[in-house]
Amino acid sequence: MGGVSNATLSPLPSSDRPDVAARLRDALLGASFTADGLLELLGAPAYAALARSETVPALRATRGDTPLEALVRLFLLQQPVPHTRVEGVLPVDVCVESGWLARVGGDELAATVDVRPYGGPDGEDWFIVSDLGCAVGGAGGIGSRAEGVVLGVGGASTTLAGITVRTPVSSALDLGTGSGIQALHAVQHATRVTATDLNPRALHITALTLALSGAPDADLREGSLFEPVRDDETFDLIVSNPPFVISPGARLTYRDGGMGGDDLCRTLVQQSGERLNEGGFAQFLANWQHVEGEDWQDRLRAWVPRGCDAWIVQREVQDVTQYAELWLRDAGDHRGDQAEYQARYDAWLDEFEARKVRAVGFGWITLRRTAAAEPVITVEEWPHSVEQPLGDTVRAHFDRLDYLRAHDDAALLEGHFRLAAEIVQEQVGLPGAEDPEHVVLRQHRGMRRATKVDTVGAGFAGVCDGSLSAGRILDAIAQLVGEDPVMLRDRTPAQIRLLVEQGYLDPA
Repeated sequence: MGGVSNATLSPLPSSDRPDVAARLRDALLGASFTADGLLELLGAPAYAALARSETVPALRATRGDTPLEALVRLFLLQQPVPHTRVEGVLPVDVCVESGWLARVGGDELAATVDVRPYGGPDGEDWFIVSDLGCAVGGAGGIGSRAEGVVLGVGGASTTLAGITVRTPVSSALDLGTGSGIQALHAVQHATRVTATDLNPRALHITALTLALSGAPDADLREGSLFEPVRDDETFDLIVSNPPFVISPGARLTYRDGGMGGDDLCRTLVQQSGERLNEGGFAQFLANWQHVEGEDWQDRLRAWVPRGCDAWIVQREVQDVTQYAELWLRDAGDHRGDQAEYQARYDAWLDEFEARKVRAVGFGWITLRRTAAAEPVITVEEWPHSVEQPLGDTVRAHFDRLDYLRAHDDAALLEGHFRLAAEIVQEQVGLPGAEDPEHVVLRQHRGMRRATKVDTVGAGFAGVCDGSLSAGRILDAIAQLVGEDPVMLRDRTPAQIRLLVEQGYLDPA
C-alpha cells in the first residue's frame, strides 16, 4: 500500500476502560451533546454543512461559553478548549489518563478522536467515534495523508443502515466494520454480532463506538472479507459497506479494496451465499463496472450465488471521468501538487481504458437465502428519491416474491388483495382530451415507484380492499367494459403480478 503509515495518526483512547466510556457518555448526555441538541444549537444550515465536511458555520455558531458549545468545539470541530471550560462538564482527569483527551498548550485540552452524536432508529442517543481530521460526513482530505484512517458517519453508511432488514436474529456479521456503525445497529436486534476489518485500528474504534453508545459488545476480528470467519459459521444477517471504490492500486484502506476492477464486490457477493442461514439476508453497497459490449444487468446477475434470491438496485451511474474526479477529491488529491493530481487522474483513466469500462454504477445488493427450486433475481435501475428507512420495504419485497412463487395464475385469481398505503393515481394526457393517454400509479412511501397501467389495471387496483377475489373483480370489470371475462382473466394476471411484485398490491 502507498500513503503514510498509521504512526502519523493520533494514539487512540483505551478500549478496555468501559467505566471511563460510561462516565464520558453520561457527561455528554448531561450537556445535551446529542443529535437533537446539536441541531438546536447549530441550526439546520450549520448542521447540514457539517455533513458536507464544512466546519466554518458550526465554528461561528459555537462562539459562546455554554458546556455544549465547548463539547462541539472539542469533539466535532477538533479545536483546543481551555481546561476551565470543560473541567465541570467532563471527568477530565480520567479522560486524559485513558486517552480520550490530551493536554496541549499549557492549559488547554484537545480531543484525540472525533465523536459524533448519532440518533438511533428508535430515538437512541449513540456516538460514532472516528479519526481526527475526518470532518463529519467525509474524509475531508485526510486520505491523502494516512492510509489507515477510519472515517465516521457518511452518506453510504447511513444508506446501508437504512435499507437493512431489522428483524430479531440470532447472528449477524458486519464485514469491514470501519467505525462500527453497522455493528452498532446490529447489536440492537441480533443476539450475537461479529464485526471484521482488515484494519486493526478500525476494530479498536468500533469497540470505542459501542462502549460510548452504551451498546452490547461485538466479537471483533481482524482480517479481509470472510477470512476471519470460521468454516462452520453461518449467519442470519450479513451487512457490508465495503471499500468498493474501483481504483488503480490500493492506496487508501478505507475505500480501496485491493482487487482489480469490481472484483472485491463480486467476491463479497458470491462468497456470502454459503455463509447465510436459510431465510437470512446479506445486504451490501457496491460499485460495478459498465463494460463495453456487456449488459450491466447480466454482469450483476452472474454475481448472485446459487440458492439465493436477489434484489439489486442501481441508484447512480457516473462516466469514468466523473468517477475519477469524485474519488480524487474525496482523498484530497486535488489540494496538493497539480502534476501529481493529473498523474493520478491519468492512471485512473488508463485503468478504465484497459478494462473497457465506460461508466461505473453504484447501488444496493440484497440477497436472501432460499430453499426455492428457482430463485428470483431482480436487477433494476431506480435513481429517484426513496423514503428511508427501507428495511421493512426490502423484507416485504421478498415476502411478496414468496407469495408469487407459490401462486400460479389460477391461484392468483383466487387470491384477495389490498391496495397498499398512500398510492395515488395520475392520468396523463393532453389538456382537454376526453381520455388520458395513460394512467400512472404512484407510491408515496418506500421506493416511491411510479408505473403505467391500462384502464383495467387501474380499475382493478382501485377496488382491491381484500373483500373480493381477483377473479371476481375482473369479471365485474369485464361486464362494465363489455369484454369477454375469460379473455380478461387470461391476459390480466401478468399485470397483477407486476403490481404485487412492485408493492402496489398486498396479498390480503
